[in-house]
Amino acid sequence: MTDATDEDEQSNSQGELVEVEDSPSVSIDDVDPNSEVISATYEITSYGADYDVEGLVRRMNKDDIVVPSFDPDLGTDEVRGFQRGYIWLPTQRSRFIESLLLGLPVPGIFLIRDRQNRLLVLDGQQRLKTLQAYYAGVVGDKRFRLQNVQEPYVGLTYEELAPEDRRRLDDSIIHATVLRQESPDGSQNAVYSIYERLNTGGSPLQPQEIRIALFPGLFLQGISELGRDPHWENLYGPPSPRYRDHELILRVLALFENQAGYARPLKAFLNDYLQANQARELSSYSGLGELFTKAVLAIDLYLGKQAFRPERAVNAAYLDSICVGVMHRVTRDTEIDQAAFKAAYDELVSQQGFRDATLFNTSSDEAVEARVNLAIEAFATI
Repeated sequence: MTDATDEDEQSNSQGELVEVEDSPSVSIDDVDPNSEVISATYEITSYGADYDVEGLVRRMNKDDIVVPSFDPDLGTDEVRGFQRGYIWLPTQRSRFIESLLLGLPVPGIFLIRDRQNRLLVLDGQQRLKTLQAYYAGVVGDKRFRLQNVQEPYVGLTYEELAPEDRRRLDDSIIHATVLRQESPDGSQNAVYSIYERLNTGGSPLQPQEIRIALFPGLFLQGISELGRDPHWENLYGPPSPRYRDHELILRVLALFENQAGYARPLKAFLNDYLQANQARELSSYSGLGELFTKAVLAIDLYLGKQAFRPERAVNAAYLDSICVGVMHRVTRDTEIDQAAFKAAYDELVSQQGFRDATLFNTSSDEAVEARVNLAIEAFATI
């Protein structure tokens, strides 16, 4: 068992904001998540396992091996789906099958055994989905026939292979490295870190995409609902294709409920909060979700879409502190005077302490505490 602390060098970044293009119409000023290192203790075992291809496909069809979905509206029992999409081209698919038929070595896969004893695919989904599709005989709405391969395999489906070739493919071995979190009640930050390290391809997973894979359930479904609120969309912009809007909502909720528990790195704080609330119901019509929707309603009506934009881009530190401050105010459930609300906002954003905490080293413990407290105080007086 590996029981070691991540000793990567801390980034030299002092927390300067970087502008991230979230969609053609939304840019976000925030700390680069790659500058934050999670110091995780890896209470994880790993072992090698050799699976025959037929067994892998059978396990996938039974959902014993699953490709985590990055759809936040799916629950914990609905993880089937595509991990960032099935993107292999026909030639890539065919050449992979041909390699197995020829007895050539192929790369191994990485799996994580989850708490339901399923194997989640961490790396290797294109190969596994190709095998599943070939055995099923279809890719999308087309027959899966081998192409750009050598004779005698050209144009053949799985069922059309010669019996000896089917047996060779069935018995081909793919090596898997299987990881398992040993502490049943422990933090999933170690698993999160492994996702970060291994998903480094041409379009690496974003932090919230990894969370959606690791912590599916009612709370993420609720965040997805909050993200469709028209006042939130007016303030933030169109829905994010990489779920940055969902991450910012998660950030607001976590700071509202657990500001005192905040400690850097931010992404570990959000992981722990989401893990603790994974199965909790979240709705825009009651409780925490209702406070959020009331807060964004007031911000949209009284301030408009420039509320989170001191310059051109959305400033994530403005957003989290102002939303938390207004959520505390709406807990009083009394009428808000528009002029007083606007005056409180103007006074808040003019303070040097608030500006420093939203422009420099914004994920530090001191900056988060300073700006959230200032925002709570500002809106408490109206």
